[in-house]
Amino acid sequence: MQSSWKRSSIVYIIFLIAGVALATVLFSSPQKPAEVPLSEVIVMSQAHEIQRIIVEEEWLSVTTNAGSKLRSFKGEGSIFEIKDLDIKGIELTIKPGGIDWGSVLISFLPLVLLGTLLFFLFFRARGANNQVMGFGRSRARLTTPSKPTVTFDDVAGEDEAKVELQEVVEFLKSRERFQALGARIPRGVLLVGPPGTGKTLLAKAVAGEAGVPFFSISGSEFVEMFVGVGAARVRDLFDQAKRHAPCIIFVDEIDAVGRQRGAGLGGSHDEREQTLNQILTEMDGFDTNTSIIVLAATNRPDILDPALLRPGRFDRRVVLDRPDISGRVAILKVHSKEKPLDKKVNLEVLAKQTAGFSGADLANLMNEAAILAARRGKKTIEMIDLEESIDKVLLGPERKSRRMSAEEKEITAYHEGGHALVARMLPDADPPRKVSIIPRGTAGGYTKSLEEERSYWSRSKLIAQITVSMGGRASEELTFDEVTTGAQQDIKMATYLARRMVTDFGMSEKLGPRTFGDKQEMIFLGREISEQKDYGDKIADAIDEEIDGIIQNAHETAKKILTENKRKLVQIAQALIIKETIEAEELEALFNEPLPAPSPETLTTPAPAPVPAEAAAKKEPIPKTKKSPKLLPPFPEGAPAPTD
Repeated sequence: MQSSWKRSSIVYIIFLIAGVALATVLFSSPQKPAEVPLSEVIVMSQAHEIQRIIVEEEWLSVTTNAGSKLRSFKGEGSIFEIKDLDIKGIELTIKPGGIDWGSVLISFLPLVLLGTLLFFLFFRARGANNQVMGFGRSRARLTTPSKPTVTFDDVAGEDEAKVELQEVVEFLKSRERFQALGARIPRGVLLVGPPGTGKTLLAKAVAGEAGVPFFSISGSEFVEMFVGVGAARVRDLFDQAKRHAPCIIFVDEIDAVGRQRGAGLGGSHDEREQTLNQILTEMDGFDTNTSIIVLAATNRPDILDPALLRPGRFDRRVVLDRPDISGRVAILKVHSKEKPLDKKVNLEVLAKQTAGFSGADLANLMNEAAILAARRGKKTIEMIDLEESIDKVLLGPERKSRRMSAEEKEITAYHEGGHALVARMLPDADPPRKVSIIPRGTAGGYTKSLEEERSYWSRSKLIAQITVSMGGRASEELTFDEVTTGAQQDIKMATYLARRMVTDFGMSEKLGPRTFGDKQEMIFLGREISEQKDYGDKIADAIDEEIDGIIQNAHETAKKILTENKRKLVQIAQALIIKETIEAEELEALFNEPLPAPSPETLTTPAPAPVPAEAAAKKEPIPKTKKSPKLLPPFPEGAPAPTD
């Protein structure tokens, strides 16, 4: 739009120049005649050399018989005597005095044209730049309470947060009941949670339930390149809110403007800090009877200025976390209301497969499943569409166009089969639900487990995760006596978990229950920049030895499991080569199938004891040791999935 405006301006300037030039040519005055004394005019008249005389105020315009133009000044205020001239045979014209408006307009025509063009360009630029003179106006969007589009019924999986905000709604609806008891309105409510957990949706639901005007703005919309604009917009926003009280102001991503002061590169004169100071002033300057509530959302509460979080500004902090299994079921029900689901769809099974998904992830999952079903020409969304959409959300779309050689396909099959078999045999590992060797995203294949809902992780659980991660590499070594780059992400994951066990969780048997490394963080940048070592070189070597020992022991455990069950590994890999993807029921049946007859390939390593005929006939499953109850220490959120 800006380039189009520039081109239009150039065209207008060209037209202006052409118009001025044309007016100059058409309306320019002729060359002024030569001036002669009055006595010479009298002599010429007596000599009959003059054809016409025009008397105009103090000037005589003379045209000679030869066609020459002369002017003569007859004297201002003097009485001109016609008798002094010999006017016999001369055309004499006397013009009354006055203003020649035509000449005046012609003289000012270029200025009029230039002024008109500048006036037009000013208003065009004003429209193109969204009202240049209105930089200080707030850009908040006002939603009227005519008909609420979002209510608490549209928010699922956040029951505790809804209870907290229900009090805000009650105050806006019947504030007299609270004020009669001396209760003060909560001036600010800070919604804290990871991305996609429904902070913005919950703010809209509060406005919809309360039935009051709703101002929404992003934190980044306050700050501009011009100094003072952010503070002016804050003042304008709160002025509008006071005129519409009772109302709600919602500031999304408030960390864009509310970061701790004194940490910016511009010092105390930083535009962002001036905007924050104005927000603090406006929130603290509310009249106690003004029903204005400020809702703000952020996923980085640790970098906010402490003045924002003190009582009297953001009085309440509502935490929205990723939903648990019951919350995920409720969210899936909300997003499937308008979608025709097949009768066999089990939302509880889907919820078990989507541990760690946020509300936005689940909404995207249902939408992807609907798109996939429509692409396949179905009239309802089936379970297979939903489960495939889970893989798409986690790993990306299938890359069926990627051509895999027979050798790569076999390596991938044994690699993923190793993950699945180790996960099946380890009592502390989550059981596998799906194995595929179809590439998705950056992964050549993947093994998906049915994760249990947990808030804490035990040491044995983490060791099992690391062991499952090493199952792919161990399978390659055992089968091909060679390793490939396919285990890169598995090794990265195992190293990450082992390092956190030693340095963060105090799970090292040798170093004991302590943490290592003080992570420093620059508030302005909002991320960990460096780690300050609070230990010596001897401890650093011990940490490396502990991490190496955890990974090596897990690798040896995985290799031992696969060695003892090599015929089952071959059976799983061969099934993957043929079918490429094995789902839950089929995978469970494959684990329970009788072992195949030994072949020369499987006899290269010690074979397990033969399965009795009676057990084979009954298709007894592979035995698993009984799990023992363990105390689960805390495990912070954010650890990635173990398999590629």
